[in-house]
Amino acid sequence: MRLIHLCYLPLIAALAACSSTEAPRSEQAGAPSNDGRCNAQGVQNLLGEHASSALVESARSKAGAEQVRVLAPGDAVTMDYNSQRLNIDIDEAEVVERITCG
Repeated sequence: MRLIHLCYLPLIAALAACSSTEAPRSEQAGAPSNDGRCNAQGVQNLLGEHASSALVESARSKAGAEQVRVLAPGDAVTMDYNSQRLNIDIDEAEVVERITCG
């Protein structure tokens, strides 16, 4: 019975060598991802800015998102989650109030 357990040691060692505790590069310091997944951390500095088309496109690019939607008060929105979409919530004066992914 002890021999059976020893046979598993190389497999366990190989699996342990493959694991990593470090976060992927795309999740570190708000760096944009290359796979289209949104990361809103790096664009939070845009809060309080006027939501011009240039700002919206720049935010989409910096967040690494494939899609962006600007949400004004009273807009009807779907509640589906999309990891590739950046959401920019604005107020009546088109000032950015919140930036999230989904």
